[in-house]
Amino acid sequence: MGMWWIVAVAILAHTASAAVREYAWEVEYKFGWPDCKEGMVMAVNGQFPGPTIHALAGDTIVVHLTNKLATEGLVIHWHGIRQLGSPWADGAAGVTQCAISPGETFTYNFTVDKPGTHFYHGHYGMQRSAGLYGSLIIDVAKGKKEPLRYDGEFNLLLSDWWHEDVLSQEIGLSSRPMRWIGEAQSILINGRGQFNCSLAAQFSSTSLPTCTFKEGDQCAPQRLHVEPNKTYRIRLASSTALASLNFAVQGHKLVVVEADGNYITPFTTDDIDIYSGETYSVLLTTDQDPSQNYYITAGVRGRKPNTPPALTVLNYVTAPSSQLPTSPPPETPRWNDFDRSKNFSKKIFAAMGSPSPPETFDERLILLNTQNLIEGFTKWAINNVSLAVPGTPYLGSVKYNLRTGFNRSSPPKDYPVDYDIMTPPRNRNAKQGNVSCVFPFNVTVDVILQNANGLNANASEIHPWHLHGHDFWVLGYGEGKFKPGVDEKTYNLKNPPLRNTVALYPYGWTALRFVTDNPGVWFFHCHIEPHLHMGMGVVFAEGLNRIGKVPDEALGCGLTKQFLMNRNNP
Repeated sequence: MGMWWIVAVAILAHTASAAVREYAWEVEYKFGWPDCKEGMVMAVNGQFPGPTIHALAGDTIVVHLTNKLATEGLVIHWHGIRQLGSPWADGAAGVTQCAISPGETFTYNFTVDKPGTHFYHGHYGMQRSAGLYGSLIIDVAKGKKEPLRYDGEFNLLLSDWWHEDVLSQEIGLSSRPMRWIGEAQSILINGRGQFNCSLAAQFSSTSLPTCTFKEGDQCAPQRLHVEPNKTYRIRLASSTALASLNFAVQGHKLVVVEADGNYITPFTTDDIDIYSGETYSVLLTTDQDPSQNYYITAGVRGRKPNTPPALTVLNYVTAPSSQLPTSPPPETPRWNDFDRSKNFSKKIFAAMGSPSPPETFDERLILLNTQNLIEGFTKWAINNVSLAVPGTPYLGSVKYNLRTGFNRSSPPKDYPVDYDIMTPPRNRNAKQGNVSCVFPFNVTVDVILQNANGLNANASEIHPWHLHGHDFWVLGYGEGKFKPGVDEKTYNLKNPPLRNTVALYPYGWTALRFVTDNPGVWFFHCHIEPHLHMGMGVVFAEGLNRIGKVPDEALGCGLTKQFLMNRNNP
């Protein structure tokens, strides 16, 4: 099989309604111009962003992934795919598999069980920051009816981009004292942005010139070409490494209909906040002046912005494609208007007919997010433990009962009641660990994410938390410290949305509920790349006696390597 082309033919599977979609991918670095400045990007089969996968619910996806990087390991996480029965294919290095070594090929094989807007990305080191990502779109199964009505659709993958290479960023974060990577130089839409010019220079107070592009420029924006009086579905996914974003289309309302691959009760808005790891679908009706074009903007929220908004153009085909809009682009809301952010999150409810959460929980974790020091190195910690993923993947350790693969002691399930979340920690030091939370099969778990002040005064950040292997119900948000026995009374148990990523707001709490019905070992972590790199994550293990066969090639490192050699050569 030639490794520079995609096997694009869908092979009929054992049932008439499902197909096997098989791909051969190679990942390597190449030079690119994502924001009109040359830099190194991670490319899949020479493409940046990587190829979009389209499939139907029930299909099987097979990806033969070859690592052509000279000196780095590699994995790909299929973000939003629950991996029912295939926990080894989740693509989390050190948790569900070994990193793929240079020159080696690993085959991912999994079934996509329900429709939705998803994406994939690197999950080893900070390779997502280097551009290893792409869209993964699952449509309704053959013979099923899509509940949404629209005339066409667009996929927009939002990301941030630095001119400093990722290895240098990683070294800075791991230095003593830490060298912060700083804000991104640009925001990209489908891998395209503009660093040294602006599509709206005539309205800008900066000195940037108006962008001019030559044929084939990689940083030229992809305009969205639409017909008047039609409805379009815009699928949005945020693979940002750091930035929270606000998305808006000039002069047009957005009807939000899907969040993280789950239908929601539709609501209308002028713009949406989208955090790293989140996906949405919005419906846009082209009901404005058809002789004009309109700006599409994605600007930074949640952090004091030092990055200009990304811009592209909604082009009515009745207007010249090259014609720029005649009025300024939408203004991104103030970066620290967190009440506005929370109000948007609280508008998201499950669609009628969605699964309801269990009314009570069996186990509860209260996870305090803090910034700490370990021997002078800046880290993030959960209940004072900063995660260090072990050399032997958790899945191999629990599958083959390798007792020394990671620390088998139970991690803290709460934090001291007298901890003051509003001020820098009195004890600035944390410890490093690789423990996991082990749950029986099919129990209901509540997770309370509790935010706190960082090492500096008046510093509490937004953290978008992502759970692998599951959707969870978002039961509610609150201010200050979570109060057991009191705050549960505010939960929404009627129609909470199902998500796989959720925002934890400054100095507040977010409550989740999920059922341990997917045997495996699953990462739960902040989706901000530097924060995960610095330890902000935990590992959940569930139904361990029900884990099925795991391919040997997923676990050929650490302690499992020797175990498999001994087993296969008795």
